[in-house]
Amino acid sequence: MRTKLLPLILPLVLAGCTVGPDYVKPSLPAASAWHEQAALDQRVAEAPAPALETWWNGFDDPELSTIVARVLDQNLDLAASAARVQQASAAAQYAHADRLPQGSLDANAARLRQSERSPLGKLASPQPGYERNQTYEDLGVGASWELDLAGGLRRGDEAANAAWQAAEATHAGVRITLVAEAADAYFRVRGAQARIAIANEQIRNEQGLVDLVHLRQQNGLGTERESAQAEALLLQAQGTVPPLQAELDTQLNRLDVLMGAAPGTYAKEIASSQKPFHIPTVDGAGGPASLLRRRPDVIAAERELASSNARIGVALAQYYPQVSLSGLLGFATLDSGKLLTGSAFQSQGALGLHWRLFDFGRVDADVKEARGANAEALAKYRGSMLKATEDVENAIVSLTQLEAQHGVLENEVAAHVRARDAAQDAYKGGAVSLLEVLDEDRQLLASRDLLARVRTDDARAAVGAFRALGGGWDVPADKVADVSR
Repeated sequence: MRTKLLPLILPLVLAGCTVGPDYVKPSLPAASAWHEQAALDQRVAEAPAPALETWWNGFDDPELSTIVARVLDQNLDLAASAARVQQASAAAQYAHADRLPQGSLDANAARLRQSERSPLGKLASPQPGYERNQTYEDLGVGASWELDLAGGLRRGDEAANAAWQAAEATHAGVRITLVAEAADAYFRVRGAQARIAIANEQIRNEQGLVDLVHLRQQNGLGTERESAQAEALLLQAQGTVPPLQAELDTQLNRLDVLMGAAPGTYAKEIASSQKPFHIPTVDGAGGPASLLRRRPDVIAAERELASSNARIGVALAQYYPQVSLSGLLGFATLDSGKLLTGSAFQSQGALGLHWRLFDFGRVDADVKEARGANAEALAKYRGSMLKATEDVENAIVSLTQLEAQHGVLENEVAAHVRARDAAQDAYKGGAVSLLEVLDEDRQLLASRDLLARVRTDDARAAVGAFRALGGGWDVPADKVADVSR
């Protein structure tokens, strides 16, 4: 009796159950303040902290804001990423539709001439009223529904939905990366422009010194050696321009491509922009814990973990029978014009059962693979948080130390200017040799060039800090993973 009742009781026991572990978001340890918070608090910035969503406006540079707007509107990588989100959304929609009943409407009309030599023709042709030429018509509405007793379809729906959310977070990460790359390229353009200007100014100074040495030589006060030394220093200054110009042109091309345009499209406009920029304050409020909400890569990793957790349930559901219901209502006739009649009406109902009774080895492997993928996703999630924290800490170190170096270099340049001017005056009076003047010029050029580089690197470090903090997008509470989940 028990054996006979088991097939009837089992579906009732399974009804409403969902196999597999319910997802619980792992708790990751995260401090409320950065390790380098003290250094960040002591930083004296040139502008107040901007909103993280639009941090580029904090540099008070209209050209940078224009570039970012074009990147967000025209970049092809961003468009491709948006298309991937659409694909993930479609996959989630498909997985949800699998849980719902399916219906279809089918109609068919066929005209045929039956062979009298076929087995059916040989049997039917001797019968009275046999008609060799026949018209077959049918019309029917069918429906089917998998009952999802073990919850495999529900888990597949959960997995696809989490994967969609991960794709949305990844898209936000692409946005952040592209905006930061555009700002980085822009500040490298500005840095190259500043260094070229310094080099050109130095060339003019060196040319004046060469002219002075030649004049002294004509008057019998200078030597050929001094002329050669002055000319060599002039050539050295001139030699610094070509690589700087190459850097400028390369970064302008990079910006054009980031804006979805051919190289050279916006180069003239960007190169003509000379408005000074200001490096803003970086607000580190919230510490590492804020990265769980702001960093798209961390959010995407958490959503991938949720998806892999649901995939375990999908695999486990294969241990249980799959039960489906189907039905058909329709009409079929061989008599043309009599399709929608009572005699042509037909109906069908079916209960389907599919159970992988002798395939448990493969199901075991599927479950094992799903659990392994979940363990991998958990490790990646934890690693993404550590990497995100490292990114911010490194960005803070770079930013604060570059600003400290910038202050020292400003004083160094001022000292070299005084020393160079004093050396030139002394040389004109014959108190020192030209060698001392040339040495001061070399040191001044090197320090001014380094100051310009550090200024550029300082701005780029600020960009890196905003990027590391997950700035550049507005976190949609109703779209991407709920951090309280």
